[in-house]
This record gives sequence, structure tokens and C-alpha cells, in this order.
Amino acid sequence: MTDFPLPTMIKTNGIDMAVHEMGPKDGLPVVLCHGFPELAYSWRHQLPALAAAGYRAIAPDQRGYGRSARPAAVNDYDMAHLTGDLAGMLDALGLKDAVFVGHDWGGLVVWQMPIYQPKRVKGVIGVNTPFMARPPIDPIMGLKAMRGENNYVVFFQKPGIADAVLAKDVDKTFRFFMRRGMVKAKDFAALPQEAKNFELVKAIQEDEAGWRGEVLLSEAEMKVFVDAFRESGFTGGINWYRNI
Repeated sequence: MTDFPLPTMIKTNGIDMAVHEMGPKDGLPVVLCHGFPELAYSWRHQLPALAAAGYRAIAPDQRGYGRSARPAAVNDYDMAHLTGDLAGMLDALGLKDAVFVGHDWGGLVVWQMPIYQPKRVKGVIGVNTPFMARPPIDPIMGLKAMRGENNYVVFFQKPGIADAVLAKDVDKTFRFFMRRGMVKAKDFAALPQEAKNFELVKAIQEDEAGWRGEVLLSEAEMKVFVDAFRESGFTGGINWYRNI
């Protein structure tokens, strides 16, 4: 499915943001926030379903992704900026508040909306990310101690390295990320330690024949992601991790 509404470019929180919409303008606004490495296009099935149910479905390419701005400064991707983008988007669309739905990193952001932007929130839905309070220790140091230097979140902290690995062969990168059936919860204990440590950057560089599962997307769907990230690169999305 590649039929997807064209974006409207808006000004929000000092950046340009690409926003895709479907549904009646007077419907209850539902804002859909994607994760890494994704796009508003990740919600291509949900937008028409919500619109058909009478909601005003809104999906932005978030800061650092797709057609939206990609600031160079790492600090421009902290939670104050990310939640501010969504509040400014509501202003640009003439909306008071919305229900916010998030997947992956998008989930982490929408759970922070009631803290940073409480007057703009009608509800929050986390698809696969529960609310997580700030831990008592530095999260990166904790992950490093538990999962090692090659855990992808820890590895992402090194400027430029993971960015270049993911961008070297964007087709292969997305064949790695966009998979299903990689492992079931009951089989996790039997995985090799490097898999348990989520050493994704290392795994992406290995022979695909050893990867578990199968590609989830059609060729046409895959092309949307590959074309977008060939243009944008991965640094914007990785900078979210550099603000943990």
C-alpha cells in the first residue's frame, strides 16, 4: 500500500515539519507519532482506518526524519524540543488538544506530553512503549553495564559511526529492521549473548542469510523508507538516542 496523503509543510517550534492528515477537520484529533527508523508513512494503515471512523488522523514526520527539518545540534533533539514540536503542530493546525498515539520512540515522546504540555493532551496511547520514569542512574551507563559496549543504544552515542553504517547500504538496513518472526519471547533465553545484548549495528553488517525472520514490507512499501532515508540519512533519528 503506497497510496498515502501528501504532506502539508508547517512551521512549529522553530522548524519545518511535514504533516500528513486524513479525516474530517471537525473530528477528534488523533496524532500518530512514529519510532526509529521510521516515518509518518508507518501509519499508512491506521490513518485511513481512523479517518473512516470519524477521527482527524494526523501523522508527522518527526524532527530529524523524512521531509521535516534535521537540525545539526544534538541538544535540539531533547524531550523539550520533541514535545514542543507536537504542541506547535497543534497550534499550526488550529487545534487545542489531541489524543497522542506513539510507537517505539514515538511512544516515549507521547508519554511525556502530559508532563511537558499537559493542556494539549486529551489522551495518550503507547503502542509498544509503556511510561518509563527517569532511572536513578545514567541510563547509558546502566545499559553499558548490563548489555555492553555494542548494545545499539550505547553504540549510538559514538558520533557518526552508526550513522555511517546504517547509511552504507540503506536497502540492507531496512531489510534488517523491517522484519517479523525474528524471535518469540519463549525462545529469547536460548539466543546467543550478542543477540540478547541487541548488538544491532554489528548484526546489520553481517550476512543476511544468518538473520532470523522474514521481511515484513512489500517492495513498494520498502522503497518509500529506503528513498526517504537515502535522502535524509540516519543522524537525525540517532540524535534522539544521544539525548537519553
